[in-house]
Amino acid sequence: MWRDLVAWMRFEKAAADRPGPLKARPRPDNPALAEIAPVGPNPGNLRMFAYAPPGLPSGAPLVVVLHGCSQTAAAYDLGAGWSALARRHGFAVLAVEQKAVNNPGGCFNWFNPPDITRGEGEAASIAAMIGQMHALYGQGPTFITGLSAGGAMAAAMLAVYPDLFAGGAIIAGLPFGAATNVRDALEAMRSAPLKTPRQWGDLVRAASAYQGPWPAVSIWHGAMDTTVTIGNAQAAVAQWADLQGLPLTSARQELVDGAVRLRWGGRLELYTLPLLGHGTPIDSRDVGAAGPFMLDAGSGKGRARHTGQRGCRRAAVLAAAHGGGGKFPAAGAAQTARRLTVLAPGA
Repeated sequence: MWRDLVAWMRFEKAAADRPGPLKARPRPDNPALAEIAPVGPNPGNLRMFAYAPPGLPSGAPLVVVLHGCSQTAAAYDLGAGWSALARRHGFAVLAVEQKAVNNPGGCFNWFNPPDITRGEGEAASIAAMIGQMHALYGQGPTFITGLSAGGAMAAAMLAVYPDLFAGGAIIAGLPFGAATNVRDALEAMRSAPLKTPRQWGDLVRAASAYQGPWPAVSIWHGAMDTTVTIGNAQAAVAQWADLQGLPLTSARQELVDGAVRLRWGGRLELYTLPLLGHGTPIDSRDVGAAGPFMLDAGSGKGRARHTGQRGCRRAAVLAAAHGGGGKFPAAGAAQTARRLTVLAPGA
């Protein structure tokens, strides 16, 4: 069953029928990230990597980055360009890495209740690492983002530790509570569970004693994603719209560089990229490097593919980082968005 999950999330479904060990994850040289020994509790047995640009002021924003299955913290940082963006825009990066002893495919265990419960497992480890980063660099606005299994784990962290985050971005991920075991995880990835917005919201409300205000959430998904289907993005929207008290029908719809954007004020948004499959969109002409699940949108034909490289990085660092109260930078507000991490769509 583990192999089925890993094969599906790596978009190698046929691998489930082949005997033999899983492939070792590549570990590229990444001088930017430094491994730090966790000083707090680490019940999830995760690895901690960090980067802070020279001269970073105390209390600068912190971005927590969670890789996808079969990836490492270093590989995802190089592919998405987070350390380069941190140097450019002035924030710290916490890159958390899964160990094979916890999950044979290097996936965060977003579906395992002991790992997504407040004070337990992997969620508690990530929360403790955030506290360690705050002790090192000062407590500034904190954001979280992740891809695929990392996106689902980012959703879990926003749900069980909403008090830690000003906002976050879920890229090709799943809503919190979509599964509680491996079999359900496989089913959820193929087809999101059917729940009302209230039922999705209640899963988050039950995860902690927190009652709001809730983090701002930006959701990114490729319409051609067959690994984690787009119904999961729609379910995540329903979950956070219910928490924020936002009617689903009140969204403003826009076409932004070929992507369909649904926006509920400054608290929630969904970008659907019609030509994108499963992965994080990048523009390697700017930062990052194309590779497995790192999709070079900037060099492709058509404006629809170009949208994601700006948005996926921008989404994780919202305007709250510099006093925006958790709201997203307005379209065209290039100066504000650059201070956060990346260009706002339409800038």
